[in-house]
Amino acid sequence: MPPRDLPREYSDDDIQIESDWDQVIDDFDKMGLKKNLLKGVYGYGLEKPSPVQQRAIMPLLNGRDLIMQAQSGTGKTAAFVIGILQKLDRSVNATQALILAPTRELAQQTQKVVLEIGQYMNIKCYACIGGTKVSKDVKKLESGLRVHVVVGTPGRLLDLIKRGALVMDKIKILCLDEADEMLSRGFKIQIMKVFEHLPQEGIQVVTLSATFPDAFHDTTKAIMGSNPVKILVKRGQLTLEGIKQFFIIMERPDWKLDTLCDLYTTETFTHPTVVFCNSRKKVDELVLQLEERELAAVATHGKKQQKDREDHLRDFRTGTSRVLISTDMLARGIDVQQVAVVINYDLPDSKEMYMHRIGRSGRFGRKGIAINFVTRKEISKIREIEEYFSTQIEEMPLDISILLRNISLST
Repeated sequence: MPPRDLPREYSDDDIQIESDWDQVIDDFDKMGLKKNLLKGVYGYGLEKPSPVQQRAIMPLLNGRDLIMQAQSGTGKTAAFVIGILQKLDRSVNATQALILAPTRELAQQTQKVVLEIGQYMNIKCYACIGGTKVSKDVKKLESGLRVHVVVGTPGRLLDLIKRGALVMDKIKILCLDEADEMLSRGFKIQIMKVFEHLPQEGIQVVTLSATFPDAFHDTTKAIMGSNPVKILVKRGQLTLEGIKQFFIIMERPDWKLDTLCDLYTTETFTHPTVVFCNSRKKVDELVLQLEERELAAVATHGKKQQKDREDHLRDFRTGTSRVLISTDMLARGIDVQQVAVVINYDLPDSKEMYMHRIGRSGRFGRKGIAINFVTRKEISKIREIEEYFSTQIEEMPLDISILLRNISLST
């Protein structure tokens, strides 16, 4: 089934890209893709390659290691999935591609993209994630069925490798999705151990994220060839076009709750809205505080039970719940395309994370709104974010109904 919301056609005016790969192909038909893969690309809803895809797919097909820095919504997931599917040999009854992701939700989402784009290729893709029975994964991988692509979180994949259930000798491509997040969350040792079990020759490595801190480059040197292709969206282009950004000044931090409740009475929460907090404890407290005021919201974070996380994300995606409160777990690549409003209840700890968060709105060229709750002491942080991303964050007007109506017209 194609996705509910289809990507728009991008032009080179939308984003500026620095790349050491000169070839740019703006038509999927000219990429030499397998017939059934091309059918799946169009069936998925892709009509014209985005600027990132125009530059990234061909080096993947040519076997080059690739570092791809691009914001959510620019098509980077579809780019590496197309590259992987083109290189699969269906006559080989073994896992040939391994995709690592930092969260269960992102792993499952990537699995879905692989299956949808590869729907006419008769390939199998399996997600190995924490929070589920490892015995189920072992049974699936040892069943003799062809699992051509395995997606998973580093800890679970390493466990399956040690058990001998995940056989690595036929793998020819490794992809690290949201690579900087995996490094920041302490997955580096696990990633390196996974890499040690790969074949020593002929492995193609792909890393992608919206931001790459300095620590990331040490890891790439250890696992990549000496001359990877680099495709980098310029920093000033990382905040998505079409997102209006505002801040609301609080005289005291404890005024945030009342301000959030006030927004419930406006048109704001008639649109799918994500509220970000900096800790799991704050997320849980905020949901309880809203329930006490008879205001509805669902919550997700890394310590919630897997079933609860899946149920709450499903309710939000289907519109059963209009407000989702989350930690930064949701900011990283998890695709909730219908988000129109993002509220930073707490300003993020890093400037890079700000961009990840507001990227939940305005996806695929749609309009969106980001609202930041700040104390007067935090105004300087807002100015730093503005300068860092060459963007503009204004004090929110008293009446944002016109902006919200514009969102309705664009969706």
